[in-house]
Amino acid sequence: MTNIQNIKLSKNASIREALEIIDTGAVKFAIVVDEDGRLIGSITDGDIRRAILSGKSLKESISNVYSRDPVTVSINDSKEEIITLCTSKTIYQIPVVDENNRVVSIAILDELLKPEYHKNKVVLMVGGLGTRLRPLTDTTPKPMLPVGGKPILQTIVEKFVKYGFTNIIMCIGYKSHIIQDFFEDGSKFGANIEYILEDKRMGTAGALSLLNDVQKSKEPFFVMNGDLLTNVNFENLLEYHLQNDSMATMCVREYDFQVPYGVVKVNNGKITSIEEKPVHKFFVSAGIYMLSPKCIEMIPQDEFYDMPTLFEKLIDMNENTVSFPLREYWLDIGRMDEYEKANREYGEVF
Repeated sequence: MTNIQNIKLSKNASIREALEIIDTGAVKFAIVVDEDGRLIGSITDGDIRRAILSGKSLKESISNVYSRDPVTVSINDSKEEIITLCTSKTIYQIPVVDENNRVVSIAILDELLKPEYHKNKVVLMVGGLGTRLRPLTDTTPKPMLPVGGKPILQTIVEKFVKYGFTNIIMCIGYKSHIIQDFFEDGSKFGANIEYILEDKRMGTAGALSLLNDVQKSKEPFFVMNGDLLTNVNFENLLEYHLQNDSMATMCVREYDFQVPYGVVKVNNGKITSIEEKPVHKFFVSAGIYMLSPKCIEMIPQDEFYDMPTLFEKLIDMNENTVSFPLREYWLDIGRMDEYEKANREYGEVF
């Protein structure tokens, strides 16, 4: 990680000072900031060489040398968006700025293209019956239904591996042999996959009581339903969970519901207002979670237990439970129309 303070310059700094930063730094440019620390420009080795060729001395100020329109990315931009911008503009390093245009880090293309290995476990809940997708699920477990020419579960595994999360535990049940025969130990997908067999229905959290190795770990772990397609950046979710010192983080999705009638508000029999077909907005659980290993202690052993129940218990205990709003693509494949939609959209999204 580049120390931002080491590559900062004021617009009154000398060309020599800029040259020293560029020659000795890990990144091959310097950033120019104003008195409040906001980014106003950047200067590269090429800028300095062109200045020297024009007759400027190393003692002169960079005020007429640095670029006043540097390309930047936001702290909210995904890894994919940054890579796309860098490659389209042939940029190998780019400032990452916050909402106040202050540089918080430098994104380096080579590092973005190199997957980082993370210790955090990924628990995938893939044991459901998928009754709403019958007859498709009569012979195939729902996570193995093909979307975009491959099983839903394969896309999920590949997404986690892409972000460096390769330690995967699958909680299996219905027609589990199909999942195990396809993924085996996970090595052909770049992952290490273990299996926990649910011999009875245990809900969306009950099987977590069986994760002895995860409970002993100090690392937070992911839990995700195996019938979802999403482009969420899992590294961002992990960082968000840690920054908020969260016991349990739930990904949430905004859900809109329009009342198909005019809604009449009445007070003591008198109409006070009429709102035509109002839209109500809610946040709903997206089926993706990040949990501290301590959460496993709250789950009863070998019993049916749902994730909302776990969160309610943590809330009652005044533990820090945090929401992570998803703005990325997300689709829960629970019904036939959603399955058809997933196949229509897969090629464009993934």
